[in-house]
Amino acid sequence: MQVQTENQSLIEKDKEHLWHSMSRFNPNGNPTIAVKGEGSWFSDMDGNRYLDGVSGLWCLNLGHGRKEIAQAAYEQMLDLSYFPLTLSHVPAIELSSKLSQLLKGSYTTYFSNSGSEANEVAFKIARQYHVQNGNPGKYKFISRYRAYHGSTLGALSATAQANRKDKYGPSASGFLHVPPPYSYRNTFEDDLAAAEYIKEVINWEGSDTVAGVILEPIISGGGVLIPSKEYVTRVAEICKENDVLLIVDEVVSGFGRTGEMFGFMHSEGVQPDIVTMAKGLTSGYMPLGATAVQSYIYEKFKETGDKQHFRHVSTFGGHPAACAVALKNIEIIENEKIVERVSELGGSILGELRNLENLDCVGEVRGIGFLYGIELVANKETKEPATEEVSGKIIAACKEQGLIIGRNGDTIPGYQNVLILAPPLSSTVEDLRFLVDTVSAVIKEQDRK
Repeated sequence: MQVQTENQSLIEKDKEHLWHSMSRFNPNGNPTIAVKGEGSWFSDMDGNRYLDGVSGLWCLNLGHGRKEIAQAAYEQMLDLSYFPLTLSHVPAIELSSKLSQLLKGSYTTYFSNSGSEANEVAFKIARQYHVQNGNPGKYKFISRYRAYHGSTLGALSATAQANRKDKYGPSASGFLHVPPPYSYRNTFEDDLAAAEYIKEVINWEGSDTVAGVILEPIISGGGVLIPSKEYVTRVAEICKENDVLLIVDEVVSGFGRTGEMFGFMHSEGVQPDIVTMAKGLTSGYMPLGATAVQSYIYEKFKETGDKQHFRHVSTFGGHPAACAVALKNIEIIENEKIVERVSELGGSILGELRNLENLDCVGEVRGIGFLYGIELVANKETKEPATEEVSGKIIAACKEQGLIIGRNGDTIPGYQNVLILAPPLSSTVEDLRFLVDTVSAVIKEQDRK
């Protein structure tokens, strides 16, 4: 009785004081209050156990309870609890060097706290770089519809999801949007035509006004849109031809999610000018964002003058404990060959989800590594999207079976019909089997209705 009373008290406090992300007000619903996590699973205060099929918010790459990660944070905080990067500290030095190695280039990294901040930093760096490189008119950025780049003002302006932006306008100036490569709902003949459209927009706007193109290698929250390998290669070429910086947003796709260390590495000949990271950088154990720029960009910030340096500060960006956690996280990814197992199991087990395309309610299954999207339709021939109610019922039914999955919620009006699966990269074979079997059974049941 005491536990029940304590739980009810927590629920009442939650409803009165806690504002939940991306949640509509529901006076009759109770929050799921997690109290314990182990591996890919967590338990709520009532003792219910769930497989986290979306890695929290795409970030819990190594699952719960990695004691060595917690120990790294603990030991670092005992040695140096906080120190600003207006000066320096060892974990930040080692992590920035390690990121340059992983990116297979010569990069200099600015640390912040999140993916949104990492992208804000990228936009400011890009604009200042062009000014100091003799091109002060280059201030515009091109991104793709359905893409998500964050919730802060500049990042939200780059985001091209109408439902995320409604009531928060006007957006910051200088952000342009183009259609994405999306073979299931063709805007273009093929993905290369989608890339060429970016070139046309640069020409129409004037290449002397465009600072950068920002893209996720795979549009994740917008519906798991996976382009051909040639698409990113061609966009990189177009950027180089027009002195436009290629900014690759690896916040979701970085650190093994797609079966490569970074998503852009699936495409040949691509070396981004700027790479933004967060989420899997620490596997969610500590907040940390990173903006890595090629050294030739950083050189422009070494020039003498009162305003030549990057006049930006992040109080907690590059926190010593967060950097120590990231280093330990990367060490585990490498030692346990996480990237290789994601590449293998993402095709062999999660790949079985593609069999759902035989159902009338499934238009297409898209997947790479441990990132899958299942596009639901009301009519397979016309590709009419399934309603939000249908996807909501499937999510609820999966939860009843002990599985948490996501969808592209609050994105495109009328097209919030893609179920999203992104389990922790450390998930066992049994975890993945449970995920596939549960999702398949629930969707098949929905198909029969």
